[in-house]
Amino acid sequence: MSLLHVYAYLVAAWLLLAGAFGIARSRNLVHAVVCLSIAQSGTYVLLIAIGYQSGASPPVFDGTTPPDVAARSPVVDPVVHAMTLTDVVVAATVTALLLALAVQVAKRHGTLDPDELTSLRG
Repeated sequence: MSLLHVYAYLVAAWLLLAGAFGIARSRNLVHAVVCLSIAQSGTYVLLIAIGYQSGASPPVFDGTTPPDVAARSPVVDPVVHAMTLTDVVVAATVTALLLALAVQVAKRHGTLDPDELTSLRG
């Protein structure tokens, strides 16, 4: 495992922990949504770190390379990168939905503090 892999895993863990800590300590719904986005950014870094291979080529073969040589050369797994792109789209959708809900809570109740929202009724 190269030093780059270790750094990527450390950055992913730091982003996840910083986002989770921010969510736990948040006194504002918008701040909690931003912290959730930061925690989700850790998953992007983790997925890219998992899919990275040093010295690997893209998974595109032009047909001129003999099959035995193509089978021995390392290639990057495209599924991990596709999952990362899907994660980005899902995270953007979740963030937009949560921010829209926070705006509606602010309009209806005049506050974004979760502790002041405990007296909500049905």
